[in-house]
Amino acid sequence: MAVWETLTASINQYTGLSPAAFFTILALMYVTYKVVSGMFVAADDYAAVKRANEFVLREPVQIGDVTEEELRAYDGSDPNKPLLMAIKGQIYDVSRSRMFYGPGGPYALFAGRDASRALALMSFDPKDLTGNIEGLSESELEALQDWEYKFMEKYVKVGQIGSKTTEESKEAENAVETNKDGEDKSQ
Repeated sequence: MAVWETLTASINQYTGLSPAAFFTILALMYVTYKVVSGMFVAADDYAAVKRANEFVLREPVQIGDVTEEELRAYDGSDPNKPLLMAIKGQIYDVSRSRMFYGPGGPYALFAGRDASRALALMSFDPKDLTGNIEGLSESELEALQDWEYKFMEKYVKVGQIGSKTTEESKEAENAVETNKDGEDKSQ
């Protein structure tokens, strides 16, 4: 008992609080500490979580000429494919900015497309997601040029949007003619 009386007298003398108030404040401080420290992840846990969620960044692969339809396959929906975007027909690998252009990112609708018109107009309207820059004002074309310069500095150009080659077009036409007439006219 002498220890308890000495402790309560010391608490009262040093803090001016009753022992009940002192221990209540002490308990609240402990609970507050536990709640606040629980909001943060320990350094080791953070490193493990970061490694688990890290996207493996691959070297950009040159894809050459692709059609706009083929480019749509690179919109980030397949994590095994690079994330590509085009400006003025030039295709850039934007995989390193997946948090912006990947699924759920603020610019995800630009991925897998030629977004020239949308960037020039600073528009998120789906009808502006096209490479058609006809009818844009001088200031809009300047804005687009600024975007193109930014992409040229930051990302690797991996290809360009083009139509099928003449040879591929002829083969497709011959296949259509063969199917129509039942015989091959390519010879």
